[in-house]
Amino acid sequence: MAVVEKVVPVSADRVFAVLADGWTYSDWVVGTAHIRDVDTDWPAPGSHIYHQAAGWPLALKDKTVAVSCDPPHELVMRPHLWPFGELTVRLRLTALSPQETKVTLAEEFAAGPLRWTRNKLDDLLLHYRNREALRRLAELAARRFA
Repeated sequence: MAVVEKVVPVSADRVFAVLADGWTYSDWVVGTAHIRDVDTDWPAPGSHIYHQAAGWPLALKDKTVAVSCDPPHELVMRPHLWPFGELTVRLRLTALSPQETKVTLAEEFAAGPLRWTRNKLDDLLLHYRNREALRRLAELAARRFA
């Protein structure tokens, strides 16, 4: 499992507001190229973000499903990237102060062929990808409410 953490200089409510806006998903999730649609009740459990991952010629049209949601503390999602598989992503927000939040992102392959190829290299690649995702998330949260 790849786990990364970042302390961001905004409240947990502000960070969660970005997560709750499914239209920002491609702005912070590395590898997502385009949002095609977002269910109106996102991030309620069972709701979807319909996206396109990667770019031409490997553009994959798929979805991410909200598994559980506890605003502003946690969001668990299940990104689908078939034919490669599915991931489980857990974002946990811990308020360190009224204006500072620790964001923990844990991601692992949950289904499909990639689940069986998991190794240290996969974890390393996910680690670097997720560090960049948290950097982007922090920037969006800070900029959105500035």
